[in-house]
Amino acid sequence: MRNVPLDSVDAIARAVLAIGTDYPPGTMLHTHSHRRAQFLYGATGVMEVGTDDGAWVVPPQRGVWIPAGKPHRVRMLGVSTRSLYIEPRDVPRKGDQCEVLNVSPLLRQLLMEAIEVPPEYDRQGRDGVLMRLVLHELARAEALPLLHVPLPRDPALAGLCVEFLRRPGIHVAPSTWAAQLNVSERTFNRRFGLETGMAFGKWRQRACVLVALSRLAAGEPVTVVALDMGYYSPGAFSTMFRKTLGRPPSHFTMA
Repeated sequence: MRNVPLDSVDAIARAVLAIGTDYPPGTMLHTHSHRRAQFLYGATGVMEVGTDDGAWVVPPQRGVWIPAGKPHRVRMLGVSTRSLYIEPRDVPRKGDQCEVLNVSPLLRQLLMEAIEVPPEYDRQGRDGVLMRLVLHELARAEALPLLHVPLPRDPALAGLCVEFLRRPGIHVAPSTWAAQLNVSERTFNRRFGLETGMAFGKWRQRACVLVALSRLAAGEPVTVVALDMGYYSPGAFSTMFRKTLGRPPSHFTMA
């Protein structure tokens, strides 16, 4: 199925439905949820996924697992997607958090094949076997936690984090945020760690990487992104980027 609205097939009695959708660059899917769980795979482009408790950036050839009923928003940067929609009773992954997942060559090929399957496929035939196999591959897919930044539940602290994601800077100091919250730096650091599970410096660096990833995929030069975020040189930025994601920024720039 290609470019088919989920609502038109959601009620069909099948454990898994697969839909391929092409999005214009910059498409924003505002906060919504699905009755079924979703595995959203970007064959091309980059996706930014946000919920009330976190933000994820999904590079090409990766996918994001979205639990059933989870409110989420997605910004598409030149993305052609392949989505699996899975009945809650048949989900292969547990928990109520989104996850960016690595997509193995086998899973990638299964996703390509799955969108060619009609919605009312024969559950006992070849198409049914394919859909069962794709669930097994999803269950064993490796999670990529470095592509996620958690957001605090405290509204004031969450507001600072969201604003940082809009305009990140590697030299933003915890003392600055502590002053804005009218608490000591020690109290702020303790609260931040409890709310996010990360030290402020680690969170700040990962947030910078995720925002940079989106900007690079949109075609911005490495030098512009690096200097915008407060790095003294593109080389310093590239070193940090490679340490975090294992690949240089050039790997993610638009050709």
